[in-house]
Amino acid sequence: MRKTTTLALIATALVALGCGAGSTDEGATSKNEGGTSKVEAGGAKGEEKTEKAAKTAKIGQPARDGKFEFTVKSSKCGVSKVGTSMLGDKAQGQFCLITIKVKNIGKEPQTLDGGSQKAYAADGTEYSSDTEAGLYANEEQSTFFEEINPGNQVTGVFVFDIPKNVKLTKLELHDSMFSGGVTVSLT
Repeated sequence: MRKTTTLALIATALVALGCGAGSTDEGATSKNEGGTSKVEAGGAKGEEKTEKAAKTAKIGQPARDGKFEFTVKSSKCGVSKVGTSMLGDKAQGQFCLITIKVKNIGKEPQTLDGGSQKAYAADGTEYSSDTEAGLYANEEQSTFFEEINPGNQVTGVFVFDIPKNVKLTKLELHDSMFSGGVTVSLT
């Protein structure tokens, strides 16, 4: 009897967490710059397009997700090894080194998780950040589990190990593994 009750409570808690995971603070009738509501301006589909367009940046442009403001500084692919001749990591295919400035725009410390960052090819194939190679590529600081205090910023290299014939077209950067992310175009 106790096991059934415990399982029911756990299942209820998980369902409640799942229902709230996609919620936002912004209401459906929030005002845009022109003073009209987003729903009035273009309906639900228009609002979705506005949100998507607002979340895409280019190299050199700041893009925000949660408590972090990301600015992609540069992208360099075709690298076969990172680190020194004594210590390093060799790519399975090729390394793409993405230099990113990350600023904490929140009011409390936030941990930058290099493993939560994603890169995509033109066909939609997703690549995860190679955190081990990232340790070798960042001689002075790590981008894997780096805590950043409010107002502070770090610049580091995120490393993606991708096949030699692939070209990355965009990044999806996250302030945490649970955030919605922000898209930065690499083309």
